[in-house]
Amino acid sequence: MNQFSGWKYGVIIISVILSLVYALPNLYGESPAIQIMPIKSGEKIEPSILASVESGLQEKNLAITGLIIEPFSIKIKFASPDEQLAAKSYVQQVLGESYVVALNLISNSPSWLTGIGALPMYLGLDLRGGVHFLMQLDLSKVSEKKSDGLLQDTRKLLRDEKVKYFASKKIGDTIEIKFRSADALSKAKDIIRSQGGGRGIFGGSISKTTEAYEFSEINNTDEFILLVKNNDISNEDTVSFALKQNLETLNNRVNELGVAEPIIQQQGKDRIVVQLPGVQDTAKAKEIIGRTAILEMRIVDEDQSSPENLETLNPDNLPLGTELYKDRFGNPILVKKDIILTGERIINAGPGVDQQTGQSIVSITLDSAGANIFKQVTRENVGKRIALLLIEKNITEVITAPVIKSEIGGGRVQITGMRNAQEATDVALLLRAGSLATPMEIVEERTVGPSMGKENIARGINSTIWGFLAIAIMMASYYMLFGVISVIGLSVNLLFLVALLSVIQATLTLPGLAAIALTLGMAIDANVLINERIRDELRNGNTPQASIKIGYEKAWGTILDSNITTMIAGIALFMFGSGPIKGFAVVHVLGIITSMYSAIWVSRSIVNYIYGSRRKLDSLSIGEIFKVENN
Repeated sequence: MNQFSGWKYGVIIISVILSLVYALPNLYGESPAIQIMPIKSGEKIEPSILASVESGLQEKNLAITGLIIEPFSIKIKFASPDEQLAAKSYVQQVLGESYVVALNLISNSPSWLTGIGALPMYLGLDLRGGVHFLMQLDLSKVSEKKSDGLLQDTRKLLRDEKVKYFASKKIGDTIEIKFRSADALSKAKDIIRSQGGGRGIFGGSISKTTEAYEFSEINNTDEFILLVKNNDISNEDTVSFALKQNLETLNNRVNELGVAEPIIQQQGKDRIVVQLPGVQDTAKAKEIIGRTAILEMRIVDEDQSSPENLETLNPDNLPLGTELYKDRFGNPILVKKDIILTGERIINAGPGVDQQTGQSIVSITLDSAGANIFKQVTRENVGKRIALLLIEKNITEVITAPVIKSEIGGGRVQITGMRNAQEATDVALLLRAGSLATPMEIVEERTVGPSMGKENIARGINSTIWGFLAIAIMMASYYMLFGVISVIGLSVNLLFLVALLSVIQATLTLPGLAAIALTLGMAIDANVLINERIRDELRNGNTPQASIKIGYEKAWGTILDSNITTMIAGIALFMFGSGPIKGFAVVHVLGIITSMYSAIWVSRSIVNYIYGSRRKLDSLSIGEIFKVENN
């Protein structure tokens, strides 16, 4: 007889219950909220801050509907978007620039669901909206960085070519080089001009037919001065390349955040639009993509770093070629201006723990050129300190300044001085994703409403509902009880699919809704094949029990072949598609997997439960046309 063993029924029941639990959060909806985080990673929010925010919001008659306190952030829910916007403006004004205050949408799921990891699926910009950032390049920093690079490159070039000069400095966006003779100035000018068609300071190329620099001369009796400035065309090329590098870096950072189907694109000549659909932790997203983490390694000026000298130093009386910064404890550290290495030489970075001290660290791996430079510098500076500077939001901080005890080869370096594991993770993420070529400022931030409107969302959902009802009516009328069983299997298939999308935190878009509708049609196709095969066996004179057994077994091969070929197409769409196409492919492939399980296992278990235990079975309710008596 057609009967399942107990463990098979147990697997099906457990899978249905788990799917119901993990699909449930999608029914609770979301509330508008603001999220508060410290600017510096890893810092905790003091209870007094929360108390002052709560009392201030009460005074402003902004009712708090929910409060989520996490180790490094606070999320405050409100009843309406208007209250959310008013609260954000007020809280940002009260807390100042020391905290990130971002708009957010928080799930209304009960805590017991959240506690077991049951979260709603992400919705794309066209269904739920998301976060929209408009970021602008700091053009002054582009020009400044290029001028700094030009000065350093020129000094190295003249040293390599053995052209003597006695002074060089930067004045605004122009570099000034002083020579003792007109002949030395002329040689230097020719050498610099010959390099004008090489790589730009950000790696971009400059056409050989274009004069990369503007030259002017000042000749005195005892000195000959050469002034070099990047021309306008060269600056435009640099801005364009910096923007492209920032686009790539932002893509890397968003990928590190795990955001599905982001939109990152250029707007104008110096702006980038970043849209993050379905992002829950918008404050963290804003903090990560808005940070300009630049790592620099410099040698500490030990000759001028005695406690007595450091106390008397200020930015106006620093020794030539040095800069004064502070470490994380507020102690002044004098470092040389010459940069040994930057984050551009980093090929990998990850958080870790120092086995000796137990402190959080960041382990970085340098490329071959960086490893060679670091090896040489450490060999030549044994006994001296090397400072690791982290530059964020134009604030330079000395993370650590360890003593070089011996030559360090192999290209593996540890950054100590992390406050905690969270900061180590964030810094590693930024270094791994790459530094921004130049700082960017978020000039606009807003939540994005559904791009196609509530009407289109309703149409997408209604199309799925009406399609399901049409299939249910047709199956029940044509296949009778077996049709009803097929509809139950179809419902379970839809439940499995929603639960899977929620578990993997996939982003559902309108194309994804279309894929769900398509999945319903393909899923019922498997049941049609099974039911027709059972009818064929009844028509051939087999008993009802044998017809059920043979029908499911012989239909399996056809179902498998058809679904595999369709799955291949879905995988191809996922591999070579992007954006909405990839979202469609994900839902499509998952729908095929769940439909095969529901058609073969779930519907079979129901049929076996109804008919399997009957020793004498005269007929099957599979359509009156094929009503068969068992003689």
